[in-house]
Amino acid sequence: MLRTDAPVTEAAPRTRLRWWTELPLILLVYAAYSAGRLLARGDVTHAVDHGLAILRVEKFFFLNAEHPLNRLFTRQPWLGIPADFWYASLHYMVTPAVMIWLFRSRAVRYRAARTWLMTSTFIGLIGFTLLPTCPPRLLSASHGFVDTMAQYSDYGWWGGEASAPRGLGGMTNQYAAMPSLHCGWALWCGVMLWMYGGTRLTKIAAVLYPLITTIVVMGTANHYFLDAVAGFAVMGVGFLLVRPVLRLADMVRARYGIRPFAPSIGGPTAASHGAGSSIVSAGCQTSPGERLPRQRKVPATPGTTEPGADPAARPAEAGDETPAAAR
Repeated sequence: MLRTDAPVTEAAPRTRLRWWTELPLILLVYAAYSAGRLLARGDVTHAVDHGLAILRVEKFFFLNAEHPLNRLFTRQPWLGIPADFWYASLHYMVTPAVMIWLFRSRAVRYRAARTWLMTSTFIGLIGFTLLPTCPPRLLSASHGFVDTMAQYSDYGWWGGEASAPRGLGGMTNQYAAMPSLHCGWALWCGVMLWMYGGTRLTKIAAVLYPLITTIVVMGTANHYFLDAVAGFAVMGVGFLLVRPVLRLADMVRARYGIRPFAPSIGGPTAASHGAGSSIVSAGCQTSPGERLPRQRKVPATPGTTEPGADPAARPAEAGDETPAAAR
């Protein structure tokens, strides 16, 4: 029976993932996502209409927390400037860091976590395409919003066009506001930290990171409150689709004969045990006509008294301590 030293609390993954196969996959998905955002620019008039419709709904239900937060960040630079840095950087730093941490220390959970994040991201891309939305900062000044990224642009690398570096604003879609994947990805990071962090500090970070991110995206006038809610909803749908997506990926792999990049953890495969044998059972090798290993019926040979003895078997192998017969 094969034995492993792996903990029994978590099932070992069927394949050992490698960073040199994961990194190109993640880069490919992110490139497709970025290209899709650029292609889904939509009509500016419709984007403004959608933004105003969201604002009216929020005002009707008294959910428009963007106005007081934006005024606070605008009047208090000690809040507005850190919030701009938070919005412009952590989205692209914390998420990869959590993925690397999962890959290195929670390998049995990594594949499902990565699939959850990527599936939700593609759902968000559908939202950008179907519902281009003008963020609060791009509405006319009569609506009372101030773009804090533009106001404090002298303190950072960004310009007046979202979080893009100066001069690269044309490479981003400023009307991809619904849903807010800043909030969605922050929620994913929070769930991962809460579930697998294991310390009080990581659990505190798991709660604070998505909460502060939600406040930041509204206070900087980059998103409406309902954008954040939609981002959380997208992550919920993506979570429900993780198992179907993984099953589909396994079916595609089996259909096209794509082999895993590494053998299963837990020892050699059955094929390696049974190479050259017609019957393999529980790690034992037998040949045609054998009932038990090493009980092959052979004719008697000169110098032996037992007709069934195997000339290839040595006494030491059978546990006999007598010296071998003289040649």
